[in-house]
Amino acid sequence: MSTVRGCSFPDDLFYDVANNMWYREEADGSVVAGMTQVAVAMAGQLVAVTPKKAGKEVQAGKSCATIESGKWVGPAKIAFDAEVTAVNDALVADPKMANADPYKSGWLLRVKPAAWATAKAALTPGAQVAAPYEAKMASDGFAGCG
Repeated sequence: MSTVRGCSFPDDLFYDVANNMWYREEADGSVVAGMTQVAVAMAGQLVAVTPKKAGKEVQAGKSCATIESGKWVGPAKIAFDAEVTAVNDALVADPKMANADPYKSGWLLRVKPAAWATAKAALTPGAQVAAPYEAKMASDGFAGCG
């Protein structure tokens, strides 16, 4: 696990650093997506999460969910073309789960990527994410988590 400015980044995930999203490939070929600890720390306490419905197609760089906190409303952007296959209904019912546990119970949705091998090559592996996140936090003026 990498830690940057108090923010954790599990090694077994892939990261879209620019959009503060993480991805975990599953044995069945699906990919679970969520917001990084940086994303939820910057947003503050989440009050609503509205993911795209199962069966919907989402395009790279477009919103796969709308995230709302007391100080921010905006999109969670997916890094690759995919079809939503499942949403985390528990997170929709209790958005604070993402603040408490962004990498386990706070996942957003499960997708079927159009071309995972290509998408994965454009993401940053967990073991290599520390330097890109340090640079992003510095450029964003983000002090860190906790």
